[in-house]
Amino acid sequence: MTRYFAWALVVLLVTALLLGVQVAAPLRAQDVAASGYDHALLRQAFPSAETFGPFEGTPPAAAAYRRGELAGYVFSSHQVVQSKGYSAKTLDVIVGLGLDGRIAGTMIAEHHEPILIIGVGHDDLDALVAQYRDRDIRQTVKLGSNASASEVDAVSGATISSLVIHDAILRSARAVARSRGLFGTSGPRLRFAAFEPASWGDLLAEGSLRTLTVSVEEVRQALALGGGELFAEGVPPPAGNAVYLQVFAGLATPLRVGRNLLSDQPLAALTAELGADDQLVFVAGSGLYSFKGRAYRQSGVFDRLEVVQGDKTFHFHTEDHHGIETLAIEGSPDLREIAIFILRAGQGFDPSRPWRLQFLLPAVANDGATPTATFDLPYSLPERYLSPSAVAADTIPTTPDLWIETWWSRASDIAILAVALLVLTTILVFQDSIVKRRRLYERLRLGFLIFTLVWLGWLANAQLSLVNVLTFLEAVMTEFRWDFFLLEPLIFMLWGYVALMMLFLGRGVFCGWLCPFGALQELLARIAIRFGVPQWRLPFGLHERLWPIKYIAFVALFALFLHEPALAIKGAEIEPFKTAIILKFDRAWPFVLYVFVLLAAGLFVTRAYCRYLCPLGAALALPARVRMFEWLKRRWQCGTPCQTCAQSCPVQAIHREGQINPNECIHCLTCQVNYNDDVVCPPLAERKRRRARAQKARDKKAVEDGGTEEAPGAAV
Repeated sequence: MTRYFAWALVVLLVTALLLGVQVAAPLRAQDVAASGYDHALLRQAFPSAETFGPFEGTPPAAAAYRRGELAGYVFSSHQVVQSKGYSAKTLDVIVGLGLDGRIAGTMIAEHHEPILIIGVGHDDLDALVAQYRDRDIRQTVKLGSNASASEVDAVSGATISSLVIHDAILRSARAVARSRGLFGTSGPRLRFAAFEPASWGDLLAEGSLRTLTVSVEEVRQALALGGGELFAEGVPPPAGNAVYLQVFAGLATPLRVGRNLLSDQPLAALTAELGADDQLVFVAGSGLYSFKGRAYRQSGVFDRLEVVQGDKTFHFHTEDHHGIETLAIEGSPDLREIAIFILRAGQGFDPSRPWRLQFLLPAVANDGATPTATFDLPYSLPERYLSPSAVAADTIPTTPDLWIETWWSRASDIAILAVALLVLTTILVFQDSIVKRRRLYERLRLGFLIFTLVWLGWLANAQLSLVNVLTFLEAVMTEFRWDFFLLEPLIFMLWGYVALMMLFLGRGVFCGWLCPFGALQELLARIAIRFGVPQWRLPFGLHERLWPIKYIAFVALFALFLHEPALAIKGAEIEPFKTAIILKFDRAWPFVLYVFVLLAAGLFVTRAYCRYLCPLGAALALPARVRMFEWLKRRWQCGTPCQTCAQSCPVQAIHREGQINPNECIHCLTCQVNYNDDVVCPPLAERKRRRARAQKARDKKAVEDGGTEEAPGAAV
């Protein structure tokens, strides 16, 4: 029967998988953002802004403007850092960030957190993210239980979800701030985001743009030193004072320069290609000479100009070149050609240090040699773009991997659980010695159950749940990432330990020793027995037919999860763990009543919920028969004729024939204590009686052989 039932489960699981893979994926945050977020949505994240630009740049962010001036940026955490929730699905928080490094506002655009579907409302989430307003991302912001100047109050009962939201906000905000120069560099901070209108003359006067003018005569003299000629023989030269090359150049990365030079549309298209710390170099020229030339069309490299900074030389390539037709700035002269070049961050260019734009003017070929005259246009960033007193970038708090931060913050809890698991492992490894001492076993068993309920459950909230199983299965079928499961260190440790124990001993180690709700049921049953509450033992035939309920519940929830995860999470409320353990009965009365009914049933039928309803127990029981070791010992008399262990098993996991059902056994070791008790176990008791009779016979014979002399060992 068991074999057929197992095959039926396999068929149901395969069917569920086939149904699940056909379900269309839900709309993701980046799909919405591809067409642009609604401005009303952005305004919730940046209330003081009046207009917003398009999402652009790397990482993408929309500029927020107030009275026509840049006030900050609005961005999607999912677009910036691919933020995901504990469910491994999209978590998208829209964040507004001011130029002063303070968060202007936040709002949650999308989430799929399992624990938030029931028990925690959207108002709780709104209250959580509202706490980040005016927080300075240049300072350390912690997540705790008591909100303070440097601490955000987590949502009670949703600590992990609070953690992933906290990480999404800060990590994305700091990434955008660094890419837009709000943090500066390790030297003076670069103030590139400030904007105010300026004319062509203003930019020249303040040094944002520099100019270089070279006459025909100057070039001719420079080439003559190398034996070259400016014009070929027979070509009439222009007047010596004619302008051969006139260029205007400067760093266009500061918004004051770039936005004044270009209209919004060309600037938006340009900045969309920029990575973090990429720089824009503006070059425009007039005169007889073209600083671009034509060779770049074939070679891909502009051979007539280059940037020199210290001992480094930077060449421009066609993929980093953007030709500009006209300028939007007031007062610009007539220009023959206009270009903006991108210097990529990885090249090592430092915009805060002086550099020069070097122009190479070749001579007409003479006897195979082509002398070149060089003219430099020196450039240094004006003081207005530097803030030496600002916070240096290397003092900004980094955002470590969230799971690492979580593990460090719970180091004491991790140590306690590690010791507890070591104690349990010792009990299991040396169980043959422990079960021979009933009093020692009872003390260890009772003490560990109390620890599991009070510390592991109510204090540490480390209750394993079917939600964990479903989330893991979904991650395996989609995008598996360990860091999602590492967010809860105690849960991760428990699952790792349970997985090993399932491989070695079966599912009973968790159900019998590490399940807080199971411990609660067993402790209440012990109290009930102490006070004389009658204990009902269902007829084994009925008991055996009630087992499949939990397996059916698991398969149904798994199939529902593949089709509609939110409904499956609601269906997982068949588990009373959240109400009784995580929320400690602080919940709506229907949930509390349901738990009380289950616990009341457990007063008469020990672990009634574990036996018949627990889908998590069913999920763990499926691979129970592939365990490596069989440490629970049996005798040939077990079952026929002896039924002692079957009658004393708290969950009736022992068949009338004497074999232990590994799918139902909770490895409590009660049967093993009885197995080694020569008072309780009939075969041992009979063996003890035979030894006593044999000893008595030997003593009697010794007395008879020795006359009236008492034999050693004879009773006094």
